[in-house]
Amino acid sequence: MLRHAAAPGSGDPPGFRLGECSTQRNLSEEGRAQSRAIGDLFRANGISSAAVYSSQWCRCLDTARLLGIGEVVPLELLNSFFGDSSAGEERTAALLAWLRGQRFGGPAILVTHQVNITGLTGEVPDSGEMTIARIHEADPVQVIGRVATPA
Repeated sequence: MLRHAAAPGSGDPPGFRLGECSTQRNLSEEGRAQSRAIGDLFRANGISSAAVYSSQWCRCLDTARLLGIGEVVPLELLNSFFGDSSAGEERTAALLAWLRGQRFGGPAILVTHQVNITGLTGEVPDSGEMTIARIHEADPVQVIGRVATPA
């Protein structure tokens, strides 16, 4: 799981709408550079293509596209629940059920938000940080590593 790269501020401004990037908090120049560097890091470690799923928020979609390692599939299950913490448990359970039902034929990258990653793994990643996890059929999610945001 990859938390979207650097996007100034926190939360989204009033009037936020999915599909309209001008209403959202977006990647900074630093965030775009981080995204490209993360893609380079994948390639340097032998991952030149992957299944890439992203939250529908523009900062996540942009992060995912700038990785340059696969077609980006928007996935509503990865959308933030930051503004509605009461939805966290249900959304996390739905994401976990979806993950347990997948049979990826290789690496899979999920570009999402801090609250989603924390809900699933208990980890609190920085912007552009990866949390590497193993999803078991019945056991809790197992965090097997973290990769810091590239400089």
